Amino acid sequence: MHTLPILIPTFFIIITALALTIFWYATNKSRRVLTVLLAWVVVQGLIATTGFYEVTNTMPPRFALLIGPPLLVVLSLFLTRRGRHFLDSLQQPWLCLLHSVRAGVEMVLYALFLYKTVPVGMTFAGGNYDIVAGVTSILIFAFGYQRPLLGRGLLLAWNFISLALLLYIVRTGVLSAPTSFQRMAFDQPNIALFHFPFIWLPGCIVPLVLLSHLSTIRQLLRS
Repeated sequence: MHTLPILIPTFFIIITALALTIFWYATNKSRRVLTVLLAWVVVQGLIATTGFYEVTNTMPPRFALLIGPPLLVVLSLFLTRRGRHFLDSLQQPWLCLLHSVRAGVEMVLYALFLYKTVPVGMTFAGGNYDIVAGVTSILIFAFGYQRPLLGRGLLLAWNFISLALLLYIVRTGVLSAPTSFQRMAFDQPNIALFHFPFIWLPGCIVPLVLLSHLSTIRQLLRS
């Protein structure tokens, strides 16, 4: 991968730490959750530094070992009684604030695009408007929770729209990665996310953002 200015990975590490911290607050500062999350990001970070995920011609792709476990955890939370209790115990204001990191992520992705390590389709310059969810989350946090002026319907609508934006960028990232599933961006594929520390985007930040939306939607529908 192209040599990047140290500011880009450093900024992304800070974004990841911020996402972990906010989610920890959403769990009422659960030490168990924090320990599991820290262990996961450290292990995946160490694996990424060995170049393990840079090998993309395997079947199934090694990338599945990164995104598969978090998705299975999210699924298990909805399928078990203890999992559903955990989902309902998460604090909605902090879950909402978590989405603010998406604005920072989009800035990093744009910088990576300039250094030709992700395609333009993964940035706001190429039709990825996930940054809108990041920016508006501050307004939703302020007027939906701090000074609750927004009704449940608007909160649900924002979560569904922002979830759709997340799924769009995930689809783009998967289809533009140089694996057997690649369908786009052959001239400038998504290679940055196979490297440390950007491996934490699909392995940590995206699952946390996904879980935050699903938990909030569940709570709002049950309220």
